[in-house]
Amino acid sequence: MATTSSTSPIARLTLALSTALSRLSARERTAVTVAAWVIGLGLLWWLAVAPAISALQQAPTRHAKADAQLAQMQRLAATAEAVRGQSSTQPPGRDEVLRALETATHALGDTAQLSVLGDRATVTLRNTPPAALAQWLSQVRINARLLPLESQITREPGSPGWSGTLLLTGPGLGGTP
Repeated sequence: MATTSSTSPIARLTLALSTALSRLSARERTAVTVAAWVIGLGLLWWLAVAPAISALQQAPTRHAKADAQLAQMQRLAATAEAVRGQSSTQPPGRDEVLRALETATHALGDTAQLSVLGDRATVTLRNTPPAALAQWLSQVRINARLLPLESQITREPGSPGWSGTLLLTGPGLGGTP
């Protein structure tokens, strides 16, 4: 015969609960049963259903964010592939490099001024918008195959863009990248 000390904790709890419920009137047992169901359903909602609904509501936002990251990675991969493809070809001539540099700098409008001396090109920036500067750097790197050798640019608080100078060099100008 089993003793109460060898029974499991769950069996002891069940026995204690059934004993306590048997002492209650029918109305009190019904109230306790309803309260237990309400608490159980509340826990089920809180632990299982609400997190699933929240995940479903956040899914479109997370999906859009993941798509944007994927698009950015694909753009970076395409740029890397273009640079890799250029490295296997002959470097462009000086005239071609200067033409590409002038075209890219012309797109910055009045915010940039270009001067070329020997194997180096200097670009002076005046409140150049960040997005335009990033696009310009990309074009110069890919089309003219020039890289910044030295930069002294700053962005003043409240200023709409970058100001300063960039010194560029590359094989097409007669310098080394």
